[in-house]
Amino acid sequence: MNRTRRLAVLAVLAAPALAVGPAVAAHASTTAAPAAAKCNVEVDSAGKYHVWGQGFPAGTTVTYSGSTSGSVPIDQSGRFDLGGLTGGKYVVKTADGKTTVTCTAVHH
Repeated sequence: MNRTRRLAVLAVLAAPALAVGPAVAAHASTTAAPAAAKCNVEVDSAGKYHVWGQGFPAGTTVTYSGSTSGSVPIDQSGRFDLGGLTGGKYVVKTADGKTTVTCTAVHH
């Protein structure tokens, strides 16, 4: 194949990649970075514990473990909220295992 034909073939193959590249880059620059996941534990007036978190992947599930364990759905804002628990030390983990957070005790 001569040089002109090779350049024509390369141009046909490269054009779609070049056209998509700037569009993807422009989209990425307008997307906000997700907030860091965090979890807090508070004791209520009845002596029960309230565990809540934010910054988790929206629409997923996290598991919690401590004195009590289970799973809870994450809402569209990346938050969860549990009440009426026993014990004040909890760890929360995303379903994919990529994020594990030790809940911090909050005192008012």
